[in-house]
Amino acid sequence: MPSPRPLALVTGVGRTVGIGAGIAHRLAESGWDLALTYWTPYDLRMPWGVEAKAVEAITRDLADRGATALAVEADLADPEAPARVFDAAEEGLGRPVTALVMCHCESVDSGLLDTTVESFDRHFAVNTRASWLLIREYGRRFAGPPGSGRIVALTSDHTVGNLPYGASKGALDRITLAAARELAHLGVTANVVNPGPVDTGWMTEELREEMVRQTPLGRLGTPRDTAHLVDFLCSPEGQWINGQLLMSNGGLA
Repeated sequence: MPSPRPLALVTGVGRTVGIGAGIAHRLAESGWDLALTYWTPYDLRMPWGVEAKAVEAITRDLADRGATALAVEADLADPEAPARVFDAAEEGLGRPVTALVMCHCESVDSGLLDTTVESFDRHFAVNTRASWLLIREYGRRFAGPPGSGRIVALTSDHTVGNLPYGASKGALDRITLAAARELAHLGVTANVVNPGPVDTGWMTEELREEMVRQTPLGRLGTPRDTAHLVDFLCSPEGQWINGQLLMSNGGLA
C-alpha cells in the first residue's frame, strides 16, 4: 500500500486570494494533505469583509489537486485553541502534523500614540502567543523521522504606523528561530519568511504604486511567490535551510 501523504497544518486560510490559500494550494500540488484554520470574525472587522464560501472553495480546490483537506475555525487569541486545532487535525485526518506553516495574523494599523492597550494585547495574543503555543504543541506531538519536520512562520518588517503588528511579528521571529535550536533533538527545521509587499486586497492604489516603484522587479508580490519558497522549505531539498529569516520581496529597498 502507498504511504499516506504527509500532513501540513496551515493557519490563516480564510480567503481565496490570501497568502495562506496560495501556500496550501502549492503544498497540495507537492503531495501534502492539509489541515487549515480560519477565523471569520477577523474578516468581519476588516475592510474586505467575509468572502462568501471561501473556505469551501479552497478545500474543493485542494481536493482537485489531489489533497485531503480539513478546515477548522479557530480563534487563536484563545490560548486553548492551538491544542484543539492539533486535536482536530489528527483526529480528522488520521495522522500527526509533519509541517506547521503559520500565516494567521491580527493586523490593524496604528502608531505609538494611538494604539490602544486592547489592540496591542490582541496583536500579541494572536501573532505572538498563539504562534508560540502552536510551535509548542507541534514540538510536543511531533513523532516523524528526524529531518522530516518543518516549521515556517510568515513575518513582516512593518514598524512605523503599524506598531502592534510589527512588534508582535518581531517577537514571533525570535520564537520561531529559537525552535530551530530547541527542537533540534527532533530533527525539525524552523524558518521565518518575510513575503514583502503582497496585495491581497488591503493596499490602497497609492500604496500599490509606491511599492511597485520601490521594487526592482517592478511589480508586487503574489501569494504564489511566497508559496514557492514555503514549498521548498517544506521539501526534502529544503532541509539544510534552518534558523533563517528569509526575505522574499523582489529586492524591495
